[in-house]
Amino acid sequence: MTCHACGAQLSAGAKFCHKCGAAVATTGATGWRAGFPWALAGAALGALVTVVAMRATSGPARSDQAVAPFANGAASGGGVRPPDISQMSPEERANRLFNRVMTLAEAGKQDSVQFFLPMALGAYEQLPTLDADARYHIGLLQLAGGDVAAALAQADTIQRATPNHLFIYVLRAHAYQVQGNTAQEQRAYADFLRHEQAELALKRSEYDDHRESLTNFHTEAVRQAQNPRRPAS
Repeated sequence: MTCHACGAQLSAGAKFCHKCGAAVATTGATGWRAGFPWALAGAALGALVTVVAMRATSGPARSDQAVAPFANGAASGGGVRPPDISQMSPEERANRLFNRVMTLAEAGKQDSVQFFLPMALGAYEQLPTLDADARYHIGLLQLAGGDVAAALAQADTIQRATPNHLFIYVLRAHAYQVQGNTAQEQRAYADFLRHEQAELALKRSEYDDHRESLTNFHTEAVRQAQNPRRPAS
C-alpha cells in the first residue's frame, strides 16, 4: 500500500502517511474526516503544545477555584473520561477541549464528539477575545459537528481581520470538500499557495503552533495543483 499524496510505502493498517502526513483512504470514511484528518491531528497537537506552555508558565491553582462537573473522574459521553478542566485558565480549558474533540473526531468516535463539542464551543465563547488561532479552532470544531456554514463564517471573519491569513484557506478547503464544491475547494488550495510564502515570512506564532498541519496542507495543495479534479457535472 502506498500514499496517494507522496507515493511512500505504507504499513498495513496505517491511518496516516509517516512521510507527508496525508490521510490513508479507508472504507467507510466520509465527509470532512475522509479528506483531512491529518490537518486535524496537527491542529490538536498545536493546541496541546499551547496548553503545555501555558501550564509551565502559570502559577499553582487556587484552592477556591470552582470544581468542574467531571473533576472527580466520572465517565460520561459513551464511556469516555472527560479531561479535568477545573484547574485550568479559560484559554487552557478551550485548548484542552479542542484537543479532545479533534482526537475523538480523528478516531471516528462521533458520539463522543457530539458530547464534548458543546463544551468546547462554550469554552471558546467564554474567552475575552478571539484571535485567528481561536477562530481556526472554532471552525474546525464546527466542521467536526457538521456545521459547514458556521466554519466558513469563521474563515470569513478571520479574513476581515487578517486578509491573507493561511487559516482562511485551510478552513475553506475543509468546508468545500464536505460540500462537494470542487471548484471552490481547489481555489482555496490555490489561494493558500499564492499567499503562503509571504504569510510564513511574518512568523506569526500560530503558524509555529500548527507547523505540522500547515506543512501537510501545503503538500496536499501542491498535489491538488498538479492533479486537478474536474468539478462534478
